[in-house]
Amino acid sequence: MTLAVVLRAAAFAAEKHKNQRRKDAEASPYINHPIALANVLASEGGVIDPDVLCAALLHDTIEDTETTAEELRRDFGESVTAIVLEVTDDKSLPKAERKRLQIEHAKHASPQAKLVKLADKICNLRDILASPPSDWPAERKRAYFDWASDVVAGVRGIHPGLEAVFDGLHARHAELV
Repeated sequence: MTLAVVLRAAAFAAEKHKNQRRKDAEASPYINHPIALANVLASEGGVIDPDVLCAALLHDTIEDTETTAEELRRDFGESVTAIVLEVTDDKSLPKAERKRLQIEHAKHASPQAKLVKLADKICNLRDILASPPSDWPAERKRAYFDWASDVVAGVRGIHPGLEAVFDGLHARHAELV
């Protein structure tokens, strides 16, 4: 049953993100990102909690699609929805304020939301290292890495292994600039 709900979340996210692309130079399909989060959590972090894996797959649906919290609640339950809501930015706010709030909220998030947030930052750093947006100069990449480090500071202690992965990526970027 738990595998079925995780696969249902993957299918749901794929449908919701089907016309979206990432900002990388190849404009890769957006669904690659939530799948990468779930993979980091399960394969690298050993996370087997189906609510966390579902939330990882669904983490951007409210923020970046027409998905509602009610829809997630109906299809995936309160626990998954609560995690997704914890990691969802309020797009009505200016970008700088959303970024500031991510730093502030990280330290107060549930353990499950902290795992999703950590995996999100790992995947974003990997994407920027492998294939950054073509219009991002070095300074913007550096600023993103520094900001991501500030967010991750708020989730420290949740998963030392994944934190080490993040730290390795952050150090790799520092060596390149």
